[in-house]
Amino acid sequence: MSGIEISEEVTMDQIEALSGGEMLRAEGGWFGQIRNTKKSSQRLRDTLMDGDLAFPLCILMAQQRNSVIFLDEPPNRHLKLVGKLYDQCHDTMVQFGGFLATQLNSEDYDNNLPPLEDLVQNFYVTQDAAFFLARPMFANKIQATFEETQKSEKSKNLSQKQIFKLYINAVNSVLEPVTLNVVDLHPLRVWNNISPQLYVAFWSLTMYDLHVPVERYDAEKYKMNDLLNNLDENKELNSASKKKKEKERCLGAIEKLKDEQREQEQHTQRVKEWLKHEQDNWIPSKSSKNESVTQLLQLCIFPRCVFTASDAIFCAKFVHMLHNLKTPNFSTLLCFDRVFSDISYTVTTLTESEASRYGRFLASMLEIVMRWHKDKKTYEKECGSYPGFVTVLRTTNTDKAEHLDYENFRHVCHKWQYKLTKALVVCLESKDYTQIRNTIMVLIKILPHYPKVSNLGMALERRVERICEEEKDKRKDLYALAIGYAGKLRTHKSEMIPEGMFHRKAPDSKDKMNVISTNTSQNATSQADIKQEVDEKEVTSEKPVTQDEKTKTSESVQVNDVEDSKSTSKQSSSQSIASEKSSSTSLK
Repeated sequence: MSGIEISEEVTMDQIEALSGGEMLRAEGGWFGQIRNTKKSSQRLRDTLMDGDLAFPLCILMAQQRNSVIFLDEPPNRHLKLVGKLYDQCHDTMVQFGGFLATQLNSEDYDNNLPPLEDLVQNFYVTQDAAFFLARPMFANKIQATFEETQKSEKSKNLSQKQIFKLYINAVNSVLEPVTLNVVDLHPLRVWNNISPQLYVAFWSLTMYDLHVPVERYDAEKYKMNDLLNNLDENKELNSASKKKKEKERCLGAIEKLKDEQREQEQHTQRVKEWLKHEQDNWIPSKSSKNESVTQLLQLCIFPRCVFTASDAIFCAKFVHMLHNLKTPNFSTLLCFDRVFSDISYTVTTLTESEASRYGRFLASMLEIVMRWHKDKKTYEKECGSYPGFVTVLRTTNTDKAEHLDYENFRHVCHKWQYKLTKALVVCLESKDYTQIRNTIMVLIKILPHYPKVSNLGMALERRVERICEEEKDKRKDLYALAIGYAGKLRTHKSEMIPEGMFHRKAPDSKDKMNVISTNTSQNATSQADIKQEVDEKEVTSEKPVTQDEKTKTSESVQVNDVEDSKSTSKQSSSQSIASEKSSSTSLK
């Protein structure tokens, strides 16, 4: 009736299509073509607006979603039921909010939606839901302001720079009041590590703003051309009038797709210029890189990556965008390490649908990493000289900052694969229904990019086979999930490679581990951020800060080799990352 579908099993092609314009979403974003919903959608919209029910209902759904967890009727409800109710309420809210965003004009939407701060502070709507409702309002206001300023300019032939400047001014005029209001939503100490500007930029943007799905536009245009070429062979079009009508529809769709693609490409260019203009204000120079990444993940990435499937992909795109823009004081290496290091706690807290979305987010992050891992030229071009991969900070203006080289990056990628395996195995062996179910759902989503190392894949396969045996006559739904993943994992074996091919192993790698530590000018020690477990013991490296280090104005990630107690004194000056202890031995 509304023309809005909700499904967790959408393909990546559909998610790509949903990040495009209206025509692309209608043609390629759903499982079936949604047509003839215009009249029914208008009747539903008019009924809601006449009764003043549109946004009150949406706010009630957002409130109910959060209260589901605390309801105790009936008492001692099963956790599976609670998660199911939460997911159903969340999906209904997203579907209803999407309907309002597409059916209401900008004036009705802006006039009826309460301000963002009221949604959070007075209606007790969580910030992810509040920004979900407010995001269309921001987009409407920015577009209206931009078009108005363009018309007011006396010169009709504006240069590209002038257009970018007008757009930047339009965005800032709309988002500056929002930025001032969000300061009160979190403790003041939060803004010492990330700025309100970065927070608002993250929550106000969508996939449409960052990414143009060129392949999906081309695919849909190809489909329309194919329909045109086969009109005479279509037996359903048994009259000349029907063929003429279908031909006009296809030609109109092709032209509209071309216009949408051109418009979106121009829009993403304007957004990119605005992001470049604002990036210097996002992360304070005096902040700790470690804390900045923590706040970014806690307040932005993790809440949004489980909101919808499109938001999961958006979060990975946003992190990649921060890296590509060479955002000052942002460590790409630390951010990826935090995401991959220990996911067991995150996986445990998710509902079934959230686990699926979280898996999509991890898959997108792994796709970025494995693309760099695969080709040295790509890595050196996109990461080699980028500040996000700085490993040693320059002490004076004449010194050069050191960056993580390609082979050491391959070592780090192996460590991330190992860390993922370790965390996932812990969840699979927990005997807890929720942990096992969520873990398998995450594994299914990340299968194209994990596992890539043969011995890690074998360790994972043994755990999954054990679950199949244990749950065969007990929990049938877990058994079905496990047996399905086991089959997919077997077909994926041909893509796994030995550890020696994944990264170059050092001869004495058994006695070494990887440490990526963060040197800070504010602390008297360097903290180990990326740690390798040896015999189930965490080892961290500390060293006093010298007088030269106190003059540093920002942090860096330093790569060290830490050997066993017999060889520490001889190898303390080594700066390369050694490979980890054999993963298959650790996971047995």
